[in-house]
Amino acid sequence: MKDAKTLAYINLFAVLGAIPYLCDLDKEAAELIKGKSVSVGFAVKDGPEATLFFGSGKCRMAPGVDRCQVKLPFSSCEKFNGLIDGTVTPIPSKGFTKIGFLTGPFTKLTDRLTMFLKSDPAALEDPEFFRVSTTLMFHVIAEAIAQIANHDKVGMFSASNIVDGTAKLSIAGGPAAALCCRDHRITAVHQAPAEYLSYMEFQDMALARALFDGNVNAISAVGLGQVRIGGQISQVDNINRILDRVAVYLA
Repeated sequence: MKDAKTLAYINLFAVLGAIPYLCDLDKEAAELIKGKSVSVGFAVKDGPEATLFFGSGKCRMAPGVDRCQVKLPFSSCEKFNGLIDGTVTPIPSKGFTKIGFLTGPFTKLTDRLTMFLKSDPAALEDPEFFRVSTTLMFHVIAEAIAQIANHDKVGMFSASNIVDGTAKLSIAGGPAAALCCRDHRITAVHQAPAEYLSYMEFQDMALARALFDGNVNAISAVGLGQVRIGGQISQVDNINRILDRVAVYLA
């Protein structure tokens, strides 16, 4: 079962939150925001709020909507989730002069993000497309772990058993993230931590992708040494339980 509020947090911070990485990784995405200076805020009633800032050829996301130039309000988590699945078209409450950015570059960015996250198998045969797609999926999954740990009832139960400390999640030769656990909540930091209490590392991008797509059994991969785990094993074990919930929400 999916919880609409948890899904809204995932859709904002994990899915739309992947746009900054898309702009860093993909030349066409970078070209779409070249010379643009605008900030787009998403305000969900009884749910998440965050702003995407575009400027100097880069994009970043920050919590809150206090500094946004364009504000997109949503009356419920369900309505915001409808934006992501294409059934809801939002109306800005401010920033109408910037509407061209929403209907032009921003829509093209989200279309391109969808192309990478819901990839055509034939497209994945291109090594560069495969690298960008798998890296974006890694960041989405890392952030989704944190949002599920903090908002989903099943995830919160697993998080209640996690000791304070940082877990490193990484792909050998690829991206890394820190899952910072404190007071049974998780914050995802999308870079390798200098120090960590536990770790989970996929042997390469191909193995990570096979796991993400559900084509490889995670327990078997650990047994074969294709996924390395170590450190505080109970921390890894509970994070793995939360990871199982990611597939439910991102399916």
